Parts: sequence; structure tokens; C-alpha cells
Amino acid sequence: MAVIRVELAGRGYDVQVGHGLLGDAGSLAKDFIRKDRVAAVADRNSHAAHGEHLETALGATGVGVDWFITEPGEGAKSWGVLEKLVDWLLERGIERGDHIFALGGGVVGDLTGFAAAVLKRGCGFVQVPTTLLAQVDSSVGGKTAINTSAGKNLVGAFHQPALVLADTATLGTLPPREMGAGYAEVIKYGILGDADFFAWCEANGAKVTARDPQALQYAVTESVKAKARIVAEDERETTGTRALLNLGHTFGHALEAETGFSDRLLHGEAVALGMVLAARYSARLDYISLDDAARVTAAIDKAGLRSEIAALGMNCSGADLAAHMLHDKKMDAGTLPFILLRGIGEAFVDKQVDMADIAAFLGEQLQAH
Repeated sequence: MAVIRVELAGRGYDVQVGHGLLGDAGSLAKDFIRKDRVAAVADRNSHAAHGEHLETALGATGVGVDWFITEPGEGAKSWGVLEKLVDWLLERGIERGDHIFALGGGVVGDLTGFAAAVLKRGCGFVQVPTTLLAQVDSSVGGKTAINTSAGKNLVGAFHQPALVLADTATLGTLPPREMGAGYAEVIKYGILGDADFFAWCEANGAKVTARDPQALQYAVTESVKAKARIVAEDERETTGTRALLNLGHTFGHALEAETGFSDRLLHGEAVALGMVLAARYSARLDYISLDDAARVTAAIDKAGLRSEIAALGMNCSGADLAAHMLHDKKMDAGTLPFILLRGIGEAFVDKQVDMADIAAFLGEQLQAH
């Protein structure tokens, strides 16, 4: 088992990564359980796959579980579901000193974390991520949110978990598509800040998505280490360092919006496409070589992820996609910063991007290949 500390002044917490951790959840999370029952949130799929396992683990220490079950998918990150969850928690007498368990992927973690942030002005929560994407990205760092009609993650709060238990054994139940979507966030850490890790991903990506135990443990641990360093340096995205984690997301969120935030395009798949677009746009501006952009594309292809937005079959223009970006929460005084590349492992924030040129570039990409 690896233990990675997310260092925050007075609010640091551990991310524990290992095979079979869920079976020890009762003892590992004992410091965050004050009563003989805990509230837990899961979607229908994660509850079916892992709910009984968590119940057994907590039951071994004399703790029962009350479940709030959502439907799978981004639709659960809504005002309506948030309201139902908060009312349910209040009915159960959740206090500020209690901790809610979040069992599932990024949607469950975001929803539960936001509910914990606003309930009685803030109570605790424990992340038990069961998807690769959640284990390497969304469960760490304290970003919580729901979606609105205007866009993705536009209503939320920074609210750090008390503990993250990333059991790589839970990834055994994930469909291959979900593994690929999660792997996009793994390779992101190499592209944005670690050329050596990117090279490792080029050589071992197929092992990760095939769930080779050693490769998976290394990928999750190194990804969490990378995110922990960035979050410790820039928790609330004020210095610009944490903004680098948005590599691929500005482009990706526009694609998600155009496809209706649906299963047609999973978040990780959108990020993968977004990273390809960021690399190609960086090459368009002569920040990186065409060869480096091609390496990013090849690495995404090799992982079995789509690298061409034309393949999505969207009936839209480049201007339509650019328009979605204007709702991005990172907009500042009418300017949208983009995370671009000066090389593999060298991401930076560019605040001078011409949105008309972005629209033109996206139009070309829609027609390519």
C-alpha cells in the first residue's frame, strides 16, 4: 500500500492506494466515524458492485451503513439530486463532525463533496473512488460541483476530503471504456509536467488499461503524487499552478456540452480529445513541434481512445464549440485562459488566445481525417 499525503495547512489528509483496501475500510477510516451508523452515497452500479463489501468492512467494526443511491451518469450532478441528498442527510441528523462516505466515480464524489460542503456550512466526507478517473484525479484536491444548464461544474465549492481510499481491486469491475477514460487523466500528468512519466505511459499504457496489477499500482500512485504536489502548492487555483491540471479540459468541456453531457462522450474521453487539440493548437502557434503533437496523438490512440473529433459525428461548427467555452468557469474579465504546451512535460497558461482563431482551428479539426 502507498500512502500519499496531501499537505494543506492544518487540513492535510492521506490518500491510500492499494489492492484490497476496501476490505479494511472500517479500520482505515475509524478516526472519521463517531457513531454506530454512517451515511454513504453511491450510484446504482457502484453500490451493486461494491456496496456489500463496504458494508461488511464497516460492519466488522460495529458500524452500519445507510445508503443514498443515485442513477449512474452526469445527470446525478444536478440541483434536483443535490436537494434530495441534502434533505436525506438532514433527516438522518448528520452533524458537522460527521463524515459522509462517497463510494463510486467522479460524479458520486463531486455530488457528495458538494453536499458535505454546504450541509450545516461544512461537514466531513471520505472518498472511496471506484473508477480509475476518480482514483487519479477527481477524488483528490477538493473540487466539488454540480452541473447546470449553462455548463459543467459551474456551481460548487472547494471542500477537501478527510481521507481517500483508492482500492485498485475495485477497478476489476470497470468496463474497458471506463478504464480508457480514466487512463486519459493518468497520461495527462506526464503531458503537463513529467516527460519521463509520459514516456513510461507510452511504453506501459496498454498494461494499465489491461489492469496489470503492478502497472496499475504505479500509475495510480504516481498520478496521485503529482496531483498532491500541485494541490499543496495552489489549492484554490490562485497562483496558476493548479490551472495546469485543466490541460485538455477547456476543449473537452466544449465537446461534452455539444454532446449533451451524455454517455456519447465520457469525461475522460473528452479530456483525451482535448489534450490532442491542445497539443495540435500549441503546434499551430509554434510552441511545440509537430512531432511532439503527434506523440500525444499516438499515445492517446495506443490507449484505445479517440483522437479525432470528426469521429464524433457532431453536427456543429467550430464557432459552436468555441461558444460553449464562453461559459467556462475560468473566464476572467472576458478572457479565457488555455493550457497549452511548450513541449512534452511543459504545460503553461496562455491568456492571449484569440477565440476567433480557436473557432477556425476547431472548424478545421471537425473536417479533418
